[in-house]
Amino acid sequence: MARADASPALHLKAGREKSLLRRHPWIFSGAVDRVEGGARSGDTVAVRTSAGAFVAWAAFSPQSQIRARVWSWDEAERIDAAFFRARFRTAVAARAGFAAHGNAVRLVHGEADGLPGVACDRYADVLVLQFATAGAERWREAIAEAALAESGCGVAYERSDLDVRALEGLAPRAGPLRGEPGGESREPAVEIAEHGLKYRVDVAHGQKTGFYLDQRANRDRVRALAAGREVLNGFCYSGGFTLNALAGGARSALSIDSSAPALALARANAALNGLDDGRAEWLEADVFAALRTLRDRGRTFDLVVLDPPKLAPTAAHAEKAARAYKDANLLAFKLLRPAGLLVTFSCSGGVSPELFQKIVAGAAADAGADVRLRERLAADADHPVSLAFPEGEYLKGLVLEKR
Repeated sequence: MARADASPALHLKAGREKSLLRRHPWIFSGAVDRVEGGARSGDTVAVRTSAGAFVAWAAFSPQSQIRARVWSWDEAERIDAAFFRARFRTAVAARAGFAAHGNAVRLVHGEADGLPGVACDRYADVLVLQFATAGAERWREAIAEAALAESGCGVAYERSDLDVRALEGLAPRAGPLRGEPGGESREPAVEIAEHGLKYRVDVAHGQKTGFYLDQRANRDRVRALAAGREVLNGFCYSGGFTLNALAGGARSALSIDSSAPALALARANAALNGLDDGRAEWLEADVFAALRTLRDRGRTFDLVVLDPPKLAPTAAHAEKAARAYKDANLLAFKLLRPAGLLVTFSCSGGVSPELFQKIVAGAAADAGADVRLRERLAADADHPVSLAFPEGEYLKGLVLEKR
């Protein structure tokens, strides 16, 4: 058992423990009075009130504005390899039901699973791990061992090539952790299945950890909406929404992305599922420019999907991102036929669901479109959100009908 009185300690300023008592796991630099005991980056510190009362165990990050992130609220708990093994065991058990959807799932989702800075995705029998924070980096080996042991997988790949690591004083890193994806062939692409469709996932070079698992339910929803429609998929990446639209009976699907490798993978995924049947059109282009060109040429569609990359990682970027979101959605409304549907997303943590809806409403008004909201969409349930940590609700989507 760890002794809080013998550990490095982070003392809070008077009254700054309130958010922690509500179980918010972040401690910002402005809340810190002093740190004692020679704590180094990634070390576990006992968080104490100004009166000296224990609040939590947290990972110390001296270079970040988020000075510490909570591992545990239990003073009797020891932060060691067994702690991470137990957290992974709980997280994996909570995802057991996802086997019905396919063989790819997010096993650990950071703060929502009590592991700040840690993400772990399973693609068939390959794990992909990300260590975004000083605390996660400190326990990297123990976390990898816990992930392999509790998942039953034999291969783990690291994708800690994240810009946010610079804020923690950490360099980006990517490469095999245990074994090699593809075995002796060392082929970084893994084949997965999701709702009856197959995808090739490039765990070494693909976006995020190789695939957007958070959009699983939303891809399935687009499939249900696509029958008989002419579809435009902007920012298509590896073709998830396109494949689902085609599988759902779309008459046609135009998919746009600025990345030639992404489009090549999308086309390969279509062929893998027997969906390269003449209904799909692929366009390598800047999506914003392509939308304007389509508008100028008078092209129209029955269903438009917009899933741009993260435009506002923090609230400081929200104003610039808002202009881009508004531009893309305004053009989408222009391209929609009457009774057409726009399925539009933001994965930017710096843009709240309320702000995103306000931006899209402004785009509709500027487009002169009469639009009604049919549904709100979010990340699938293997990307849970803690009520105490609303910042975890990064993905938001709207299904809109142009009248």
